[in-house]
Amino acid sequence: MEIWPAIDLLGGKCVRLRQGKYDDVTVFGEDPVAMAQRWVGEGASRLHIVDLDGAKAGKPVNLEAIAAIRSAVTVTTQVGGGLRSEEALEQLFALGVDRAIVGTAALRKPEWFRQMCRRYPNRLVLAVDARDGWVAVEGWQEVSRLQATEVARMFAGEPLAAILYTDIASDGMMTGPNIVGVLALQQVVTVPVIASGGIGSIRDVEALAQAGVKACIIGRALYEGAIRLGEALEVAERFAAGR
Repeated sequence: MEIWPAIDLLGGKCVRLRQGKYDDVTVFGEDPVAMAQRWVGEGASRLHIVDLDGAKAGKPVNLEAIAAIRSAVTVTTQVGGGLRSEEALEQLFALGVDRAIVGTAALRKPEWFRQMCRRYPNRLVLAVDARDGWVAVEGWQEVSRLQATEVARMFAGEPLAAILYTDIASDGMMTGPNIVGVLALQQVVTVPVIASGGIGSIRDVEALAQAGVKACIIGRALYEGAIRLGEALEVAERFAAGR
């Protein structure tokens, strides 16, 4: 199972939100580059970066911080937040970002997203962010009338890198991941489904690995010390080896 430490950017700082609420924010660091180097130094081979300002603005905002991170570390990076045009995708790829995460634009412009998937095969991640099973868009500020599995089926035949499933009610709460929701999506697609939201202990990481989940994002639990990154990586390696 892949472990992706999260770096959420707001005003150029490293933060965590609770349930996607911009008025419930905790700042964990003033220097995103130092944070990226910390996780890589602790063994991370992947980083999950979210431009929270971009998610609200509908276009990338923290490009300077993202570029600085990409210049400082050589691990695989995926970035999301406000990516709603080909220009925005090209901006990220020009910085050396490996994968771009698209959510709102995929629902608003499905044909455009299909074209982008084919233009950038295996480089786009579909973000399926759900609140009570219904997919949310516009930086989680608006709930659609589509179920998570419906959205996954819409793009099941496209050359996606992965699908990122976030349970909004759990995000930042450290109350446990929505394994049922992740597995429901995995049943309708062949690409890996990345679990995000609610991971609060090493037992949660073990439960995900035991269930056969392909990847997970860990945020607040790392920042608050509830999970040590090295410990999570050991769990992933142990299950990969069948031990």
